[in-house]
Amino acid sequence: MNIKGLDVSEFQGTIDWEQVKAAGYQFAMLRAGYGFGTLDQQFKRNAAECNRIGLPIGVYWFCYAVSPETARQEADGCINAISSYRLDYPVCYDIEQATINYAAENGVTLTKNLATQFIRSFCNRIEELGYFAMFYSNRNFLNNYVSEDLSSRYALWYAYYNSQFDSTGCGMWQYTDQGSVPGIGGNVDLDTSFVDYSSVIQKAGLNHLDGSKPTPTPTPPAQNYITYVIQPGDTLSGIAQRYGTTYQTLAALNGITNPNLIYAGQTIRVPEDGAPAARYYTIQPGDTLSGIALKFGTTVSALQRLNGISNPNLIYAGNTIRIS
Repeated sequence: MNIKGLDVSEFQGTIDWEQVKAAGYQFAMLRAGYGFGTLDQQFKRNAAECNRIGLPIGVYWFCYAVSPETARQEADGCINAISSYRLDYPVCYDIEQATINYAAENGVTLTKNLATQFIRSFCNRIEELGYFAMFYSNRNFLNNYVSEDLSSRYALWYAYYNSQFDSTGCGMWQYTDQGSVPGIGGNVDLDTSFVDYSSVIQKAGLNHLDGSKPTPTPTPPAQNYITYVIQPGDTLSGIAQRYGTTYQTLAALNGITNPNLIYAGQTIRVPEDGAPAARYYTIQPGDTLSGIALKFGTTVSALQRLNGISNPNLIYAGNTIRIS
């Protein structure tokens, strides 16, 4: 089965959906938004127009999570955005290179384990709220950031730009980002669905096609966090006690599946509410960053990150830096 589709976002501008449907496209995946509830500027119009003319739609939400908890919050934001529209296709989590970059900017290294936790948290929440969940990935991301069992647990929307499919197990294939579609200016992503998701979702009673509305219990608002560099001899329970939290909270927040397996030098996130007040130090003549790190039981890299120091050998007496 090959069902002809496309996917769009605000970058395609104002679309003439009647022309799109007349050109033979059978479904559209619309970007609903990204991050903590930021709506795509064209989503409401795109969804309303597709619903009006009877063109089946699904949606995707771009991942800017930094923890499994925030991935779940993104799922809530997505459902809040889409619940007024009819969806005959899946709700998809789009996680790719920009996700890695955003996490790094916020002090989080996205590992395979953590990326997998993000996808599970988002997709599980989508399923809890009565929708069909999917995730989007490319070959590099599948190889390096996604556990193999995810593709058998959730539907996969696979990005592989080629005229010939490579037989990767997936339900939907995005085969080009250079498509030309009547009613849309500029390049468009084109897709083939190997599964009739409209029938699958209808038969399973998902996506609230009966007119009911999801009634989610709101996920608590995002907390502020600090980063902590694990020191030799640290345990997760010891860190939790020091910061007034629990090891279970730290494990969930950082995607740690085995609380007994942490490593010196690893950076984790700690809820700021339980964190000691920030400490500062005024650099003295003769100080080195490595010496300051040793004195305060931290690392040079942690001090660089806290203070935006690009060259650890270039610090100045009289400057004040943040220690924790």
